[in-house]
Amino acid sequence: MVPPSQFIAIAEEAGLIHTLTLWLLDEACRQLAAWRAAGHPVPCVAINLSGRSFHQPGLAQEIADALKQHGLRPGDVLLEITESVMMDARPVTLANIDTLHRQGFKLSLDDFGTGYSSLSYLHRLPISELKLDMAFVQDLTTSATARALTVSVLSIAHSLGMVVVAEGVETVGQQQWLQAHGCPVMQGYLFGKPLPPEDIEAWLGARSAAHNH
Repeated sequence: MVPPSQFIAIAEEAGLIHTLTLWLLDEACRQLAAWRAAGHPVPCVAINLSGRSFHQPGLAQEIADALKQHGLRPGDVLLEITESVMMDARPVTLANIDTLHRQGFKLSLDDFGTGYSSLSYLHRLPISELKLDMAFVQDLTTSATARALTVSVLSIAHSLGMVVVAEGVETVGQQQWLQAHGCPVMQGYLFGKPLPPEDIEAWLGARSAAHNH
């Protein structure tokens, strides 16, 4: 297994990242359509986009075309971008972001708090979700600084009408602290590890059965 921390950097250096992004987009849409057809209630799928792809003038249209091909709508996917995209002042990047927003796509800012972004970008760009980096989450129960910064991010996001997703939640202690401080959306190994599609179907079925009981 080759982790994303290795192959994404190599794909970007080799000029292959946009091709990989388009494949990922098509595969995610195909899988979501298949889950829907099989009766699995998956509300949406989040797709990570490379900052390099935003340098392609046709990116927004390519994303729209992929959804249309699989009978999906903009609300069926959540597009995750990095802080490098948020800070990119290239006209082509800004045009892609504007077009995606006008088409009804929602943007999620991944790994928030670890880069160099200014809060002014949150005001200027149509971002609907912040993903709190796991570096903060992992230190919540041991670091007063991590707790203070997390409270600040939650406050800013709520005042801007954004959803906050806590990344890398691994302990019940972290979950309870986040819930108590108004962060109801979380992801991490406490809830589940990455799974192939067929195993996700079984996981969804087990959760649905538990909920019904």
